[in-house]
Amino acid sequence: MTDSTAPGAEPAPSPDASQQPDEETLALAHTLFDAARNGETEVLRSYLNAGAPANLTNAAGDSLLMLAAYHGHAETVQLILYHGGDANSANGRGQTPLAGAVFKGYTDVARVLLDAGADPDAGTPSARAAAEMFARADIKALLG
Repeated sequence: MTDSTAPGAEPAPSPDASQQPDEETLALAHTLFDAARNGETEVLRSYLNAGAPANLTNAAGDSLLMLAAYHGHAETVQLILYHGGDANSANGRGQTPLAGAVFKGYTDVARVLLDAGADPDAGTPSARAAAEMFARADIKALLG
C-alpha cells in the first residue's frame, strides 16, 4: 500500500473518459448558464421544457437559479423555480440565490424567491445578514 500524496507516488488514475462531458454537452451547459445569466427566459424555457436539469450547477457550484437571481432576472428566476430549481441551494461559497439578489439589490427577484420558500437565514452570509450589511431597507422589510 502506498501513500498517493507522497512525492514520487504514482498519480491517481484519471477519471474514465466516458465520464467526462463531451464538447457538445459542455457547449449546451454554457448555453444554459449564459441564458440564465443574461435573462434569456425563452431560450432557457425551451431547454427546460425539453428536460434540461433546472438544478444544473457550474464548477463553482452556481446553479442556473443563482446566476439568474444574481443578475436580476425575476422572470427567469420564476421559470427555473417552476421547473424545480431549488430556492435554497447554496453555491460552493455557501451563498444562496436570495443572498445574491439581496447583495445586488434586486427586490423583485428577492420577492419571487421568498414566494418560492427561500430561507432568508440560509447561507453564508444569509440574505438577512446581507440586507443588513448593504442597507437594503426595502428587502429587509420583505424578509420580516
